Amino acid sequence: MKVREALLNGPLGFGTAPLGNMFRNIPEEEAAETAAAAWDAGTRLFDTAPFYGAGLAEIRLGKELVKHPRDEYVLSTKVGRIILDEILDGPQEFGEKGTLFQYGRKNRVVHDYTADGAKRSIEDSLKRMGLDRIDFVWIHDIAADFHGDAWIDMFETAHKGAMPALDALRDQGVIKGWGIGVNRVEAVELLLGLSDVRPDGTLLAGRYSLLDHELALQRLMPMAQEKGVDLVIGGPYSSGILAGGQTFEYADASPEIIAKVDKIKNLAARYDVPIKAAALQFVLAHPATAAVIPGASRPDRIKGDHEALAAPIPDDFWRELRAEKLVSAAAPLPIDR
Repeated sequence: MKVREALLNGPLGFGTAPLGNMFRNIPEEEAAETAAAAWDAGTRLFDTAPFYGAGLAEIRLGKELVKHPRDEYVLSTKVGRIILDEILDGPQEFGEKGTLFQYGRKNRVVHDYTADGAKRSIEDSLKRMGLDRIDFVWIHDIAADFHGDAWIDMFETAHKGAMPALDALRDQGVIKGWGIGVNRVEAVELLLGLSDVRPDGTLLAGRYSLLDHELALQRLMPMAQEKGVDLVIGGPYSSGILAGGQTFEYADASPEIIAKVDKIKNLAARYDVPIKAAALQFVLAHPATAAVIPGASRPDRIKGDHEALAAPIPDDFWRELRAEKLVSAAAPLPIDR
């Protein structure tokens, strides 16, 4: 099933990576209030992963979702990592992302892209969340940012193992669909070029945003449309810099990025447009995009996301954004619909 066919209340979802104590130690009460705020705001698409705090985000999300009828929301999680009972003495390093979840649970995390690993990961996720089924499953981080030059080998392991296993689970009605969840365009291109497996969608984080969209726009989005594969876009705020933060790609933003953001902010201010609204509505303007899943760790930010989605933006803002070359001339904008 395509992602857009499964959506129950619009394209805005909730990405729960922050609930895994990403960057900081989030109190349990605050995490619970954030998950509840997402539901109360009308969010009905939730995305999580074992990686987020070594299972912490799944545990926290599950505590909210078990309160609601299972048919009233769409849930995705990821496979490719197994959370072990073994407890580490120090933080784990995760490729370019370093100690992103150093405040999460201390369980050792290991990669497993085999068929058995995918099935075990799904079973473990269901136990952590206290739920009986998952709708969409993304194979997580089979790309160079986590595996370096070995990413092709990891991808091939998934191609032979997790992918056909998920194909079978989808055909059996156990899940609605599957794809991969990555931060790199190349991995999605490789997936869409395969002829022996049938992904239904894919999650791409950070590569189609106001600040970074050229590569995806030129190479990936047309391919996804041709193949009929829906894209779920994560990281629409570029890890914070487009939502009032100072980080881009999970690190301090460079002077060049800060300068570009300042130009966008100045333009948005002249038209009285919240920059979050511009970021979300830009992502959703592309016909290949089925949904967008910004993350949040505080209840007020959930409200802000829904307000941003609904905010009116003058056509002249988009025209000037394009004229000032702050976005690609080829990028679809809301005024192009």
